[in-house]
Amino acid sequence: MRLITVQRVPVCLTVHANGRRRYGYWQPLSSDSGRGGCHVALPTDECDALHAAGRIELGDPVVDPAKTTYPVRPVVRGAPSAVVRGAPSATGTPRQALTA
Repeated sequence: MRLITVQRVPVCLTVHANGRRRYGYWQPLSSDSGRGGCHVALPTDECDALHAAGRIELGDPVVDPAKTTYPVRPVVRGAPSAVVRGAPSATGTPRQALTA
């Protein structure tokens, strides 16, 4: 949750055409350590649980033939929640709307 809340790096959910779901972010190359420059996956079950609990929400999708990518952001308590049409549920089926 800290990675998503701090927003130092953009976290995305990628839903592949075969239904496979993966949350992750791009870790840039660090000149200090010489490490990075790779995609880092986050635990799908834990991220799905955060989504189901209304602690994170999905932004507008970017769709291509092989996959759909959603930006992931924290839900700000007390603020109106964004509604995302067609966002996938944990089972991979589209949802009509997401609310906090």
